[in-house]
Amino acid sequence: MSGTNAGSSLDAELSGLLGAHWITDGSRLEALRGDRSGLIAEGRGIGLAEPADTEQAAAVLRIAAAHGVPVVPRGAGTGLAGGGVVGAGRIALSTARMTEIREIDPVDQVAVVGAGVINAELDRAARQYGLRYAPDPASRAISTIGGNIATNAGGLLCAKYGVTREAVLGLTAVLADGRILRTGHRSVKGVTGYDLTALLVGSEGTLGVITEATVRLIPRPDVEPVTVGAVLPDLGGALELCRELQAAGQRPALLEIMDARSLAAVTRYLPEADRPGPFAGPLGAGSAAVIVQWDAEGAGAAAERAMRLVDALGGRAIRCDDEAGGERVLGVRRAMNPALPNGTDVLIEDVCVPRSRLAEMYAAIARIEAETGIEIPTAGHAADGNLHPHLSVRAEDRTPGGEIPERVWDAAARVFRAALDLGGTLTGEHGIGVLKARWLRDELGDESFALQRGIRQLFDPRGQLNPDAVFVADDPGANANGDTVP
Repeated sequence: MSGTNAGSSLDAELSGLLGAHWITDGSRLEALRGDRSGLIAEGRGIGLAEPADTEQAAAVLRIAAAHGVPVVPRGAGTGLAGGGVVGAGRIALSTARMTEIREIDPVDQVAVVGAGVINAELDRAARQYGLRYAPDPASRAISTIGGNIATNAGGLLCAKYGVTREAVLGLTAVLADGRILRTGHRSVKGVTGYDLTALLVGSEGTLGVITEATVRLIPRPDVEPVTVGAVLPDLGGALELCRELQAAGQRPALLEIMDARSLAAVTRYLPEADRPGPFAGPLGAGSAAVIVQWDAEGAGAAAERAMRLVDALGGRAIRCDDEAGGERVLGVRRAMNPALPNGTDVLIEDVCVPRSRLAEMYAAIARIEAETGIEIPTAGHAADGNLHPHLSVRAEDRTPGGEIPERVWDAAARVFRAALDLGGTLTGEHGIGVLKARWLRDELGDESFALQRGIRQLFDPRGQLNPDAVFVADDPGANANGDTVP
């Protein structure tokens, strides 16, 4: 069959299956070339398929496989690693129409949801039963459960309640050839066979397209959360406060840190009326912030201790004993991403190191800033050592095609290498996607790299699913030093 006829046949089959939900409009496809990472795929995709359910998704994949056309699964497009960008010769398969919350069971404490359900909407629905869906990425108001599962998303609460993998009990996924795979269970325990559910979580659309999930809900805390927001004179004081808080008896529900650059960006961005307590007043040039929350019995005593520690370290703080007040304080931390594109774009990165080495990681980032001249505001989840360096990309530095310049990638590579040297990881919650694929072997090592690539080939022998992400078929093995591994 000629290429022209093959394309016409593919278009006709998908149009016949999906009707108006097979979209080839250029402007829609142009938008799919990017996500929130700043990456722009080469060329424009063939079309956007919006199946309504698992069976339609399976039919889309069977048609694509028959024509040898790669498929890129896509949720809300909020990814930060380029894992859902759709370039030339690819079909985008969106889960946006799979928005049904099929069941919330307050006895089993589970929910069964379509992949297109928005994270925050599931949590709101669970609240009616006194339950919560704990994973809370910063994008929770707009990101989907399917996308969260595909990247094993984290968030502010994951240090206490776990990342997305800990909340997923079972999945429905469609394999590259259109077969439907159902994994897991809805019971509390289940250890039969290999854990394919856990394998699919974090697989970034390379093993299957997740269409439905059975997720764990947990009881909402029976006490009001107590939140302390503090401004310290410098980053050293903020790191010391984090160490002291984690050494105490009660584990915080969340513990966030913001360095001077990130705190300054947020205070410029937020109106003073939206900045509670110490965040509203004048800040010293090197000021850093810590936000901590407890949600169990003894929270008040833990907060009192935190206030004393802040005072001893020369800082100032606000204490909020209710959920609404706590959310206002947390709004300072959640404003970081929108605050930073202020005359620049940012490459938002995601490294994780042992908590005991956070100070060393911050020192490494400062050295990289000095050596490269690139500003790197860095905030993160101090409770689990997950930092988000935001590498500034000025508009005038972008290439003529709008791509991130090589000097920024060089700085990012240095950040990744520093994290690995400190016993950490390339990603704590954003995933590998396209952006970090070139450094994957550095962390995994040759044996693990080969085994994991083999798993991908077992699920998808022809490389049809998200072929540009994670274990790229023709990956030469370039590492963070720029070397090529044979």
